[in-house]
Amino acid sequence: MENSTKILIVLLLGSIMAAIDGSIVLLAFPTISQDLNANLSSSIWTLLIYMIVSATLTVQLGRVGDIYGRAKMFNLGFVVFTIASATAGFAPDILSLIISRGVQAIGSALMLSNSGAIVADVFPKEKLGRAFGYIASGWSVGGILGIALGGIITTLLGWRYIFYINLPIGAVALYLGLRYLKDVNIKKRRLDIVGMLLLAASLCLVSFGVLDLIVNTTGISTYLVLAGLVFGILFLVYEHKHPDPLIDLKHFRNRVLRYSMLAAFFMSVGYMGVTFLVILYLQGVRGLSPLNAALLFLPGYLISGVLAPKMGRLSDIYGVRKIATVGILCFGAATLVYITLNASTDVYIVMIASVFTGLGVSMFFPANNKAVMSNAPQDSYGVINGILRNISGIGVLFSYVIAIFIAFASLPPAMAEQLFVGTTTVIGGISDVFIHGIHIALAVAFFFIIIAGIFSLVRGK
Repeated sequence: MENSTKILIVLLLGSIMAAIDGSIVLLAFPTISQDLNANLSSSIWTLLIYMIVSATLTVQLGRVGDIYGRAKMFNLGFVVFTIASATAGFAPDILSLIISRGVQAIGSALMLSNSGAIVADVFPKEKLGRAFGYIASGWSVGGILGIALGGIITTLLGWRYIFYINLPIGAVALYLGLRYLKDVNIKKRRLDIVGMLLLAASLCLVSFGVLDLIVNTTGISTYLVLAGLVFGILFLVYEHKHPDPLIDLKHFRNRVLRYSMLAAFFMSVGYMGVTFLVILYLQGVRGLSPLNAALLFLPGYLISGVLAPKMGRLSDIYGVRKIATVGILCFGAATLVYITLNASTDVYIVMIASVFTGLGVSMFFPANNKAVMSNAPQDSYGVINGILRNISGIGVLFSYVIAIFIAFASLPPAMAEQLFVGTTTVIGGISDVFIHGIHIALAVAFFFIIIAGIFSLVRGK
């Protein structure tokens, strides 16, 4: 077995770990909330803290990888993520779980911010699409395991075991990483701690403000959102003057790289909250168990897991623009199928939409990642990969916040609370109102997907 193949296997294991944890948590929300006696405004932070920490740290940790070695930082990610998974499983209360999830996100950011740069270090440009295809398939395989095992484990063993599943994977992956990953292209860089803190403050305040508006707990939601926007403006002003900013706009002078980044951002904003909305529909409206809801998504994950490496190779041959743009169209088609759901729709329609999603995942992400890294300066692989993860992470966070706000805005705060934590299902007229809210959120998601498609189409060859 070639050394590059062994390295790719290690990177795949890291991707699988992160994907398993993300998809498992989505399906376990009601069980976790009930077991830890947590409400909506607190339990949702087990998801949001992961996204915020990942979004604010990826660029910085990509730079740290450039300075101290990408292999070292990637392997450190295995250690942090695995230990945090254990503490999450043992969490006695919701606060402990949120803290563990935040530490998990640090480990995930260490791996994700350096994985793409390691691929770009090891593989020649003509093989980058294939390599990124395998990395994307790692996400798909992780999604398969996360959704399937999440439903089975949560139902049969309890939610704590959804975190314990990372322990054996982390141990094996760390051993392989220490053995096969080596540091190359080490370069001195400056960190941007103030910019990172300003961005984190902005994202936290906006997220908390929107959630507070839904559950109406403090009455200061508007002020929180405004404060978050002020911190966001301060972040932009500070970054403009910083000599080595968190998001360096000079890297966006390359047309293909710039539009590929924007396509990734709007895809994240548009589609990443869609699965969450459909899970709410399946569990909150149709009353499906975590296991039965999970099984409906399996076809898409299977398709993406099989096709992603093949689509990566096709992007090497035919170019990224066609492959990535068709992938975005598949995401759009899936969203339109989901918009047809109502209180009496056959739930197997979800399986049809998941097929389109699987095609979209297999086509867009490998090709778009290749477009970004192929147009990045070799001495900035870590920074560019970190910026891509940063922009995508912010997009994912916005996607969930927008989806939650629009969907739950149609319900009384008490009903929204009970529905989220799984203590009730909506019926009758309230069900119709909630489904209408989901449809509006899906329509907004479709709008952002179209924007992503436009950027993908005009990026150039």
